[in-house]
Amino acid sequence: MALGVAAMAFAACTQSKDAGKPAIDLANFDNTVSAGEDFYQYACGGWMAANPLTPEYARYGIFDQLDKENQERLRALIEEVNAVPQEAGSVGEKIQIMYSLGLDTAKRNAEGVAPVMEQIAAIKGVKDKDEFSAMLGKLQTQGIRSYFGMYIGADEKNSMMNLLQFSQGGLSMGDRDYYLLDDETSVKIRNAYKEYMNKLFMLAGYSAEDAAASVKAVLDLETEIAKVSVDRATLRDVHKNYNKMPLKEFVRKYNFINWDVYFKEVGVKSSTELNASQVPFFAGLTNLLKKVSLDTQKEYMVFKLLNSASNYLSDDFVNANFEFFGKTVQGREMLQPLWKRSLSVVNRTLSEALGQKYVEKYFPASSKEKMVEMVSNLQKALGERISALEWMSDETKAKAHEKLGTFIVKVGYPDKWKDYTALDIKNDSYWANMCRASEFRHKDMMKDEGQPVDRTEWGMSPQTVNAYYNPTTNEICFPAAILQPPFFNPDADDAVNYGGIGVVIGHEMTHGFDDQGRNYDKDGNISAWWTEEDAAKFNEKAQVLVEQYNKIIVIDTVHADGAYTLGENIADQGGLLISHQAYLNTLKGKETPADIDGFNHNQRFFLGYANLWAQNVRPQEILRRTKTDVHSLGKWRVNGALRNIQAWYDAFGIQEGDPMWMAPAERINIW
Repeated sequence: MALGVAAMAFAACTQSKDAGKPAIDLANFDNTVSAGEDFYQYACGGWMAANPLTPEYARYGIFDQLDKENQERLRALIEEVNAVPQEAGSVGEKIQIMYSLGLDTAKRNAEGVAPVMEQIAAIKGVKDKDEFSAMLGKLQTQGIRSYFGMYIGADEKNSMMNLLQFSQGGLSMGDRDYYLLDDETSVKIRNAYKEYMNKLFMLAGYSAEDAAASVKAVLDLETEIAKVSVDRATLRDVHKNYNKMPLKEFVRKYNFINWDVYFKEVGVKSSTELNASQVPFFAGLTNLLKKVSLDTQKEYMVFKLLNSASNYLSDDFVNANFEFFGKTVQGREMLQPLWKRSLSVVNRTLSEALGQKYVEKYFPASSKEKMVEMVSNLQKALGERISALEWMSDETKAKAHEKLGTFIVKVGYPDKWKDYTALDIKNDSYWANMCRASEFRHKDMMKDEGQPVDRTEWGMSPQTVNAYYNPTTNEICFPAAILQPPFFNPDADDAVNYGGIGVVIGHEMTHGFDDQGRNYDKDGNISAWWTEEDAAKFNEKAQVLVEQYNKIIVIDTVHADGAYTLGENIADQGGLLISHQAYLNTLKGKETPADIDGFNHNQRFFLGYANLWAQNVRPQEILRRTKTDVHSLGKWRVNGALRNIQAWYDAFGIQEGDPMWMAPAERINIW
């Protein structure tokens, strides 16, 4: 659409700040700190002081605040469903049953470990490699992953078609560093993990002696798996993680299970090729498991079952899980209220069914229209920035423009809703329903085996407060739930909206050109569409950003991981630069907007951005996210990105000598 139309649409919805939520709440500021000293604290310190962490949160920020508001909305929707009788087998009845089972702790406490005992007995009864392979497959369909992940997804060099995919797994604590590092924090977490494992085995009826033996066997096995696991940075290398091969070759090389038996159990029927994402892992796992007894592997599988089921069993299991993952790893002090935990399960299990109700009640068509127009604005601005790049050749620029011009834009909700008719929800045990829900999702996934990719499918539900870019479909997606204040505020001036949802749009667009996304062409295929010289220049610039973030101390002596967070850091910077240019484009031929609350329009743009990332985080969660989250912490999504942007220096008069100052020669702009 024409740029003028989008600009008019946003101008038309600008109202007095008093009409709704304020565009910028002056209470968010910490006026004891200057903009040049610590911009994040300056812009967000008041919000952080007014929103201290409550016991149930490890991190609480703007995203969490919106999610909290969304939970209340979803709770109201479920209560509306519960208020009237639902037809047998209907989606409404399925929502009712799942939510009520989640609330029924008396039933779960009476059942104890009973809901998993049949599965434990089946695992214990496994007699040989073939039976173990079948059990591995059966549990996979029920959402219990052991050594590896298996899924159907786009072939990254033939993106119109789906391909069978395998990825490394097996580590219940998530990251390999938890098993391998000997610093004080890692040792503390490992000791707590052993206590957690022991608790689960004891609750499952093991003697103290048997539980201790199983804990040692499982931890030893997972530690060895960690040693053959690929590191975090390598997991982000799209070339190293594309290893397409004939299925027969994979089966021959990595014969730690009977693949024919496993494939039959999980429903693999037509695949002749697959992608083994991390070949070194599968080679290492094959050698490792040749030395591991069947009994040890069975105990490992029992633990994986108990760990997966723990939040759906009696309070003893729930509390054990929270004591380790919630308290020790994340630093949370209290479980979320029961209704929130129950709601989250319904939200995962019947996400689009709940999403359809959410959209009908809370998402006006006008919001979608305005968002589509704004995306057009941002696409034009990114195109202008690509054309103006001094470091990129015309040949690569032409390909970049092609890719930008073929972005698929998804806003609000899918055009086609998921059918939950085949999802079998019964009024038996909570855990049994979770298994059936996993089987439903697994069958739904397996129907895509060997089929063309459905590019109309969504990777997030409409009620998700987030957004994404998918490189294999070259799509950007903005669910309905993120299109609300402070991201998109109909009562705000344009500068604040461009600093908010505009940067989000630009962020997702930039993912198409970050260190991972740039490897995919306009059709979503891994392709060398860059000249070698331009690729080298990009990598040189990206490395500067890596080194900038590596210098950041997140807590104590722990540094940020610039390589692991590179894609998100590039996208944060790109989103700011693109959205600011798009905003300035809307002002051409117009008078400069008047100051509001003592801030000029450029200042309000950057303040609108900073306010998105206000958050309080527990020390334990800082350490966990530094290991497991590809995003920088909120403080550094603000301070780390803005220090490279001249327009921010100009807006706030940041001078040499200010703590936030970075010499121009050290700054880097990629997009």
